Parts: sequence; C-alpha cells; structure tokens
Amino acid sequence: MQVNVLFFGKLAEIAGTNQELREAETTDDLQKQLHLKYPALSKEKYMIAVDKKMIKENALLTDGCTVALMPPFSGG
Repeated sequence: MQVNVLFFGKLAEIAGTNQELREAETTDDLQKQLHLKYPALSKEKYMIAVDKKMIKENALLTDGCTVALMPPFSGG
C-alpha cells in the first residue's frame, strides 16, 4: 500500500513538501513513522486531512490516498 503525504507551513520546513509511505495502515501508524523519522515534527501541533477531509481520530488509510499535515490556521 502506498500513501502520499503532503506537508504545509512549518511542517514542510521540517519534513519537506511531500513523501510516499508504504507501511502506514492508519493515521496513528503514519504519525508514529513520521515522528521517528523527524523528531521535531512530534513537537509541532498540526491537523490531519485524509483525501481532503479533516479528521480528529485515528482513521484507516487506503492505497493511493493522500494525507495532508497542516499547522493550525485561523480565518480572517
């Protein structure tokens, strides 16, 4: 299974703009892998979207899905 991961804002400075992960079955798995690879990422607050839908809890990932990690933002 392949998952595309996009990073925005300060998170992109830490991890780059995008990556492909193969062993992540859930968003929790994905976060664990990314935090091991980029320890500074674990200190940041961010929101997760899977295929353009914001999630608040652990979610299953499917082959070819896109996960976006975004720092908090406010409207204005």
